Amino acid sequence: MRSDANIAGPMADPVPGPRPADPQPGADLGHLPTGEVVSRETPPPPMPRPDKTRVMVVANQKGGVGKTTTTVNLAASLALHGNRVLVIDLDPQGNASTALGIDHHADVPSIYDVLVDSKALSDVVQPVRDVEGLFCAPATIDLAGAEIELVSLVARESRLDRAIKAYEQPLDYILIDCPPSLGLLTVNALVAGAEVLIPIQCEYYALEGLGQLLRNVELVRGHLNPELHVSTILLTMYDGRTRLASQVADEVRSHFGHEVLRTSIPRSVRISEAPSYGQTVLTYDPGSTGALSYLEAAREIALRGVGVRYDGSKAHTVGRQQQQDQHSMSEGLQ
Repeated sequence: MRSDANIAGPMADPVPGPRPADPQPGADLGHLPTGEVVSRETPPPPMPRPDKTRVMVVANQKGGVGKTTTTVNLAASLALHGNRVLVIDLDPQGNASTALGIDHHADVPSIYDVLVDSKALSDVVQPVRDVEGLFCAPATIDLAGAEIELVSLVARESRLDRAIKAYEQPLDYILIDCPPSLGLLTVNALVAGAEVLIPIQCEYYALEGLGQLLRNVELVRGHLNPELHVSTILLTMYDGRTRLASQVADEVRSHFGHEVLRTSIPRSVRISEAPSYGQTVLTYDPGSTGALSYLEAAREIALRGVGVRYDGSKAHTVGRQQQQDQHSMSEGLQ
């Protein structure tokens, strides 16, 4: 599988047409200017495309930390900026599929069929309606029983990896949304991916339980996937009105150092509302602080991938705009 958009696979491309051109040398890739709104009338500036497909596993066995929200909004941000992105929904709840407006009732071909019945990944991938270049392999409720069914299958830990390697459509990013557990579904994701992205909410128990996830990453790297590493830590649910959020952020940065993105994601009603409309916050309210924060986080990830230094002074961290947005949220105005 290659990231070259000019190579056509045997399956018809769900979204035909040429890929956006790569950014020209010297183009400003470091920041989306404050107040710039992504719309179809004014296409956003492209982000740099990686040399090869980046497979990123969004994992944290702790629930409610923003794994699915992070997966779909980063995917939409990257796709809106010229990348081709596939979201693989490995959570039986199917929340990523819902947020992307993808039908995932019991009769829909899904990632369950890929893992258990060896169906081709290309047979279950669907294009996302509102974002060109974004695709989704949905999850159905059948996936809830996959952990048990996988136990007796040959090479049970690497079935997703084989499916991804056989997928011949050109992609720049594959983001895998994992369930809040460390079972066989998450292990399949870790074997298939090269990078682990861990969302950490700015709450008191932020780091509790991460030790087991990191030990699992080490075990998979030692025995099944030597390329696997934790590349990105993203702080989510940041509430600038509390001292606790700042303390947790400082603690996470002291533990993980440069893996932590400079951009943090604020608490925002807009981010929470978007899935109920089958959208990401990027299409639901592109001018909101939540959308701008995810855009900046995606830009930081894209720049890191091509070895370009990110200008941290331009990150959407705890600024006046974010504090005003959070104040409005607390009053129910947003």
